[in-house]
Amino acid sequence: MTTAAQAPEATVPAPSAPATAPAEAGAAASAPVRRPGPPPRPRPPAVLAATGTSTAALLLLVALGTVLHHPLLIPPLAASMALVAAAPDLPLSQPRSVIGGQLLSALTGFAVLAVAGPGPWSAAVAGGLALGTMALARAPHSPAAATAVIVALGGPPFWTFTGLLLASCALLVAVGVLSARVTRRTYPVYWI
Repeated sequence: MTTAAQAPEATVPAPSAPATAPAEAGAAASAPVRRPGPPPRPRPPAVLAATGTSTAALLLLVALGTVLHHPLLIPPLAASMALVAAAPDLPLSQPRSVIGGQLLSALTGFAVLAVAGPGPWSAAVAGGLALGTMALARAPHSPAAATAVIVALGGPPFWTFTGLLLASCALLVAVGVLSARVTRRTYPVYWI
């Protein structure tokens, strides 16, 4: 008699699927079950394109910030560009999410700042509330939660910070669109 502890570990049960049409049932039964693990290794040209695109966009932010005498490169924008360059198909990478998510998160940070003042407690609340705000607006962009934290920690000037953030996000999206044209990829998948 075999117990559960002695059963072989080589078989993984397939997740239950809804009933399919008879023609589809044979194809679904023969499809291999993908085990969890790291993503497939990307092709070198894709890595070079994503790395070059991201580096170019971030250098443009630094150059523009130098001309304007305001730092434009903040950590959340580097993370935003990484999504746009390396995963342009994801909902998190679309212009609606990059621009909308960053702006909504900044506004959330400013709202928390107005109520509670600057500090780590406010930053924690702002970061958490930013997630809900983006979800309700259907503009999910995880790097933007850090923008809310930055606002609630530092209390930057509203109009300056918001205007420069908007310009920076628009630049990131524009570089993503240009890169997609050059590399013949599709970006964005949708705008609004």
